[in-house]
Amino acid sequence: MTIRTDLALESCETLAPETPGLRIETEEAPQAKVTRITVLDAQGAAAAGKPVGRYVTVEVAPFATHAQYIDGSFPTLRDELLRMLPEAGEVLVAGLGNPRITPDAFGPRCAAMMFATRHITGELLAQTGLQALRPVSVLATGVLGETGAEASEWIRGAVQMLHPAAVVALDALAARSVERLGSTVQLCDSGIVPGSGVGNARREISAATVGVPVIAVGVPTVVDAAALLAQGRPDGAAQAMMVTPREIDLLIERASKLTALALNCALQPGISPEDMLILTA
Repeated sequence: MTIRTDLALESCETLAPETPGLRIETEEAPQAKVTRITVLDAQGAAAAGKPVGRYVTVEVAPFATHAQYIDGSFPTLRDELLRMLPEAGEVLVAGLGNPRITPDAFGPRCAAMMFATRHITGELLAQTGLQALRPVSVLATGVLGETGAEASEWIRGAVQMLHPAAVVALDALAARSVERLGSTVQLCDSGIVPGSGVGNARREISAATVGVPVIAVGVPTVVDAAALLAQGRPDGAAQAMMVTPREIDLLIERASKLTALALNCALQPGISPEDMLILTA
C-alpha cells in the first residue's frame, strides 16, 4: 500500500543518512526543530522520490494549541526563508488552493496577509517613512474548477508581465504522519506540483515551467487515511480518503498567520514583526 506524502522528511525517514545523492542535517532551534535535506543528483532524487533541490522542514509547537506568533519559532522560520529567497529583486507571492475548502485554504489565507509593495514608490514611499521596500506582488490563483485555468498558467502569465526574480508558492500539503498535521512547515526550492499529495496532481510550478526560481512553502493539513485505518479495511477504500483534524479552522488561521508574518519579515527585514502585524492586519 502506497501512503502519499508531500514532505521530503517523511520520504527520507527510512533512508540511511549516508544514502548516495542525499545530504541530511538536523538542528535544534529555540521552540523549533529544523531538518535540511539536499537532493544532490539523480541518484538522490530516485531514493527520496523528490526532484533535485533543497528541502527544509521546520517543526514547531502545534498551531491548534499554541497561539503565539512572535516567539522562538518565528525567527527560525524567517531565517530559513531568507536562505531560500534571492538576495535582491522583486518577488511574486502566489497563494494556491481553494479558500472555500478549509483544509485547502492555507495558500489563499497567506496571500491575503502578504504585504504587497510593488506599487509603493516615489512620493508614496517617502510618506511611509521607510527608506526602501523590496517590491512584492501577490496573486491568489484560485482552482481550475472555478477559474478554468491552471495555477501554473496564472503564475507564468504574471511572471511574463512582472519579471520577478522568484516566485514563492504557498499551498496546503499532505502528510503521512498525523503528528505532523499543523505542526510542520516545509520549504523547498524545487517548485511544487499542486494536489500531488492527495492524488489530484495539477501542472508543475517550477523554474522549468514558469521561467524563474520557485520556492514552495506549505503546511500539511491532511493525512492519508491509509496510515490511520484499522487492519482489514480494503486498500481501495483507504486509498480513496484523506483525513483532516477537527480543529482545522484554528490550524489554518494560525499556520497562515505565522507563515505570512515570517515571509513578510524575510522580504522586508527593515520592518519589525510587531509593525508588520499592524501593516497586514
